[in-house]
Amino acid sequence: MVNKAGLHRQEGMLALTILLLGAVFSISSSDFFTFGNFYDLVNTYAMLLILACGLFIVLISGGIDISFPAMTIIAQYIMVTVLMKYGGNFLVAFLVAGGVGVVLGCVNAILVNRLKVPSIIITISTLNIFYGLLLYFSKGVWLYKFPDWFEGGLTLFSFTAADGYDYGLNLPIMTLIIVLAVTGVLMKYSSVGRQIYALGGNREAASRLGFGIFKLQLFVYGFMGLLSGMAGVVQSYTVMTVAPDSLLGYELTVLAAVVLGGTSIIGGRGTLLGTVLGVVLLAVLQNGMNLLGISSYWHIVITGLVIVVSISTTAWSQRSQTETLS
Repeated sequence: MVNKAGLHRQEGMLALTILLLGAVFSISSSDFFTFGNFYDLVNTYAMLLILACGLFIVLISGGIDISFPAMTIIAQYIMVTVLMKYGGNFLVAFLVAGGVGVVLGCVNAILVNRLKVPSIIITISTLNIFYGLLLYFSKGVWLYKFPDWFEGGLTLFSFTAADGYDYGLNLPIMTLIIVLAVTGVLMKYSSVGRQIYALGGNREAASRLGFGIFKLQLFVYGFMGLLSGMAGVVQSYTVMTVAPDSLLGYELTVLAAVVLGGTSIIGGRGTLLGTVLGVVLLAVLQNGMNLLGISSYWHIVITGLVIVVSISTTAWSQRSQTETLS
């Protein structure tokens, strides 16, 4: 049974930590608390949060997916290749990239279900297989050329701020809003979301209740693949480059953000709000250190320390609650 009080306490601690860090960075750097900086933060970390939403659902189900960086790059590569060869628009870009991601995600689901091997082993294997196949077929070539309409971008409600820069509801932000809305409704209000929580909480009980385990796994890993494809479109739009090795190691950053938000790595426990707060904490921390001119080498160390302290505090809190109940 999920301890909602514990989850709310975790979210409160994260929110308080974010506010304290924000106050420190605002005092230390006049550039931190500005609209332009926050706008850049949302655009920069939109892909991370999109992927975190997918991994959040996988973890809730009791599984884990390490292969999504490879799925994201493959979806990008195929999407850009199709657009350059056949043309299209942003809808076509999302359909192609999302479709590729869903197929690769379902491959993970089938292997996890049929081989009866822990999902972390399966997805570490498919991470290497997917990357290997990508490097073989792409020859490691970077893609720089995009259609003119893709480079032109898509922005709604654009305006020029007092700082002279143009802002608006662009593609990364619109995509992020849609993903957050769909994920939130799915996990909080749908029967599928309740079944995913039940699957992660007690797989045997979920099976006895008649839940289709294989169908749920196909949905969960397929959804992770879909968001990987969408994240691929967002990253392509942001950097206008597709590099076969650009996301190597990114799986650990996303996993850290989701677990930092209070989602249990063994399933059945966590909230979307906690995941969002986990990503925001990492974003604020890294952005603040950049503005203060702290060496990028220290970013990894300090971020790691924050994650260790947060996870240790959560584990201690859960253990204390278990001992109290017993």
